[in-house]
Amino acid sequence: MKLLRSFLDRLHQQVKPGSRFERLYPLYEAADSFLFTPGAVTSGAPHLRDAMDLKRVMITVVVALIPCFFMAVWNTGFQANSVLQATGGQLEGWRGALLAVLGHVANPASLTDNLLMGAVWFVPVYLVANIVGGLWEALFCIVRKHELNEGFLVTGSLFPLICPPTMPLWQVALGISFGVVIGKEIFGGTGKNFLNPALTGRAFLFFAYPAQISGDRVWVAVDGYSGATALAKAAEGGMHVVNASMTWLDAFIGRIPGSMGETSALACLIGAAVLLVTGIGSWRIMFSVLAGGAALATLFNLIGSATNPMFAMPFYWHLVLGGFAFGAVFMATDPVSGSMTPEGQWVYGFLIGSLCILIRVVNPAFPEGMMLAILFGNVCAPLIDQIVLKRHISKRRLRHAQG
Repeated sequence: MKLLRSFLDRLHQQVKPGSRFERLYPLYEAADSFLFTPGAVTSGAPHLRDAMDLKRVMITVVVALIPCFFMAVWNTGFQANSVLQATGGQLEGWRGALLAVLGHVANPASLTDNLLMGAVWFVPVYLVANIVGGLWEALFCIVRKHELNEGFLVTGSLFPLICPPTMPLWQVALGISFGVVIGKEIFGGTGKNFLNPALTGRAFLFFAYPAQISGDRVWVAVDGYSGATALAKAAEGGMHVVNASMTWLDAFIGRIPGSMGETSALACLIGAAVLLVTGIGSWRIMFSVLAGGAALATLFNLIGSATNPMFAMPFYWHLVLGGFAFGAVFMATDPVSGSMTPEGQWVYGFLIGSLCILIRVVNPAFPEGMMLAILFGNVCAPLIDQIVLKRHISKRRLRHAQG
């Protein structure tokens, strides 16, 4: 660390304000802030002190995502290996050549084979998203002469997890570019965006290139294979079709097709525990999202429908399918784009959970609904907080007037 400190001190002399490399100073500031604790800190009774700064918040969220990373790699490989073993096929292209060199035999019972297969799909998506998104962040910081912060750490980790494994890498680059630039930087950067950047990028890809992010051919990383998600099966044939192809435990663990990091409710629960213990994630939002989804799903069960099989899906299936658990834990709780007042968080979370079920059940063309529900909640969050604050102000004025 002493050598690194010495290197950064020398670099500071080259890029400090007034030098010819002044535009690179934000990059130096980012490296210095990320690797070392500031030398000057507040002290004394009047100051609020907390070790959980922005850097540690972002790193903690990434740590909470580690179980989802593991399941993204393992389940992507498991789904592909299961199909290859059943059909006798083999993976082609550079991925197939690399796996052959590594001794991969497409055995879905092998942890190593599943991780190798999943890695050749997930790692490129992760690298492209972080490299391209990081370059956009650095560019805006250099132009604005702002310090490069750790805000992109979470976006660069979330975006690959909500993508299907077969998404073309150029679309990954385009999607993360849209999310970072249009969903975040044009509003001022970290802390000033009103939409979740990762979901903004995915929504752009969904409407711009629906064939690569929806349908039955994108969820299993095998060319020519068609496999619907559980929600698509339920929308077409009802719960008996879902029960014939998987168990609730399969869906809870994450052994089902879907976006790479969204399939495992178990991994999301582990991440939720990390966020709640550290105080980063809002338990009000998480609980109210679950409550809103469960309440509306139960209401649809009671109403019933002779033509729409989604009315019969129990709430406990909704909670483990699609992106419901992932969205409730990692997306809806975004402190920047979500509601900030305690009372508003209850309304915000309940709105997202119920709207997700409404889209899944009532809209036959779109069996998943968490992405649109959270983006709609992001738009409504400032209004919800404004109503809550005005209500508090009115009650305070009334109380003082009576006094």
